[in-house]
Amino acid sequence: MTAMTDDVTTPLVPGGSRLVSGLAFAILSASTFGLSGALARGLLDTGWSPGATVLVRVGVAALVVLPFGIRALRGRWHLLRRNAGLIAVYGVLAVAGAQFCYFSAVSHMQVGPALLIEYTAPAAVVVWLWLRHGQRPGALTLVGAGLAALGLVLVLDLLSGADLSVVGVAWALAAMVGAATYFVISADESNGLPPMVLAAGGLVVGAVVLGLLGLVGLLAMDTSRADVTYSGTTVVWWVPLLVLGIVTAAISYTSGIAAGRRLGSRLASFVALLEVLAGVGFAWLLLDELPGVAQLVGGLLVLAGVVAVKLGERTITPVPPLAPTATPA
Repeated sequence: MTAMTDDVTTPLVPGGSRLVSGLAFAILSASTFGLSGALARGLLDTGWSPGATVLVRVGVAALVVLPFGIRALRGRWHLLRRNAGLIAVYGVLAVAGAQFCYFSAVSHMQVGPALLIEYTAPAAVVVWLWLRHGQRPGALTLVGAGLAALGLVLVLDLLSGADLSVVGVAWALAAMVGAATYFVISADESNGLPPMVLAAGGLVVGAVVLGLLGLVGLLAMDTSRADVTYSGTTVVWWVPLLVLGIVTAAISYTSGIAAGRRLGSRLASFVALLEVLAGVGFAWLLLDELPGVAQLVGGLLVLAGVVAVKLGERTITPVPPLAPTATPA
């Protein structure tokens, strides 16, 4: 049995070794992605701008992954020409856009709430499928969307009247668009691109776009050589940059694409929710940031809502086409 995800046929239940390896890749990707927010926040606090941080992260990752991508391509350059537009969208939205917007969000708000807002992306994917492909969500999906909305109210602490960083929320929502793009494109096997090629292409495009925006002055590229402190431990500035590039980008994107190809976007995005837990955990360990009780409850509601939305995809019904109308003779 299969389900359609943005014109991509993905298995509801992967079998055998693909399931085991896919889950392993998905857990690795979620865990390493979850580390990025806390590491970046330390750099941002010393004077690094989100643009410069993302550029170094993506640039380092591109240098690491590119040789593997060229090897995986095996001279089939026509695959790049045929999928140039797809790789460009992936690089701009899923790589450069998602990372820049997320780092911009954590410069205005805590890592945990920013991640929770970003990870409403699966619900956005369902809406996209409804509007683009006529896959009408069922009752469970709508209940999940309501739970996620209520959870966001608690995560953003709207009921207590606390100050809300509107700018941070806006950046987090923009990161959600990039994350939704990442889930849809990463699971697409119909384009013929090996995972390493898609990852390398997206990272190179992302690095080039960020670099050009920095050169023309549209993106601030502030840097600092001050040491970075995490929970009382001080490290030299280039250490978190290398970890951001190699661990939280190169490893995260390649393993995430591998997971999506094995599990499909539905199951892969389930496991990807571990990034939220990893992000909160790393923020607690490295930044001493821990959401309040209401925010934690809200986070659980968001996660429950997203899970319900994804489960509800099993009951989607296609919108019947409109009856043809007679044309005048």
